[in-house]
Amino acid sequence: MDRITAIGEILFDVYPGAKKMGGAPLNFLYHIHKFTGSGNIISRIGNDELGVEVLQFLEKRNISTQYIQIDPDHPTGTAIIKLNKENEPTFTIESDRAYDFIEATNGVVNLIEANTDCLYFGSLAQRIDVTRNTIRSLMQKNIKYFCDLNIRQNFFNEDIIVNSLTSAHVLKVNVDELRLLNDLLFKEKFDLEKTSIRLMKKYKIKLLAITKGSDGSLLLKEDAIDEFKSEPIETIDTVGAGDAFASVLCLGFLKGWELPFINKIASLFAHEICLIEGALPADDKIYKKIIEEF
Repeated sequence: MDRITAIGEILFDVYPGAKKMGGAPLNFLYHIHKFTGSGNIISRIGNDELGVEVLQFLEKRNISTQYIQIDPDHPTGTAIIKLNKENEPTFTIESDRAYDFIEATNGVVNLIEANTDCLYFGSLAQRIDVTRNTIRSLMQKNIKYFCDLNIRQNFFNEDIIVNSLTSAHVLKVNVDELRLLNDLLFKEKFDLEKTSIRLMKKYKIKLLAITKGSDGSLLLKEDAIDEFKSEPIETIDTVGAGDAFASVLCLGFLKGWELPFINKIASLFAHEICLIEGALPADDKIYKKIIEEF
């Protein structure tokens, strides 16, 4: 069985009148755990009410809290979410939160070296040097690396981007992030396919996924390309759809699934997440439906 670990932010998505636990690494790992019954997350939460809620949430779902650090000085992460008339979110992510200070403890290093086949990471948790240095210290081990950039606000720079791309075997970006990468790294006219191929070759990426919202997704692996577009739907909430896609993308890569199959199942799962409010389903029906497709 492939052992998957995620590192990065756990935070609360705060909507008008409600809040939901999230953060891309948690959403991703939650799905992995539902699909496989295993997986670990490395993060850091505040010594506060929201932190207690995180621990209770994970314990109730049998997700290990062994690698959740408690920060005595910084609060648990939050992101303020506003939805536009198309129900697409805009995020205002609070700074100086506990997940910015994840430490490379002996337990964390041992988890990666002895009990992980694939490490998931993104760029948001690298915005402050403490967590950034921890993530970098876990690179160049004899495992696979899955990077979901999740570029947010101004919480990135060229150094973070280049280091992340250089480390990644699998990279997932949305089309806007791909444009940003093109402007930042290549400074040439953007072309979806040509830019994607150039990115893969330059950074030796084995599998690249570009999500395009309602326009579907493009997967590239070696000389193979696959494009998939689901039937149009009335979305309730697109928060977390990319994380759902990422979870199946990661499983498909590790299991050696064919590109069209990965794209279809990942898109189907993301489609289902768009039909619920928030990133995480309240029950397991969606997972059972997807697992039947495996």
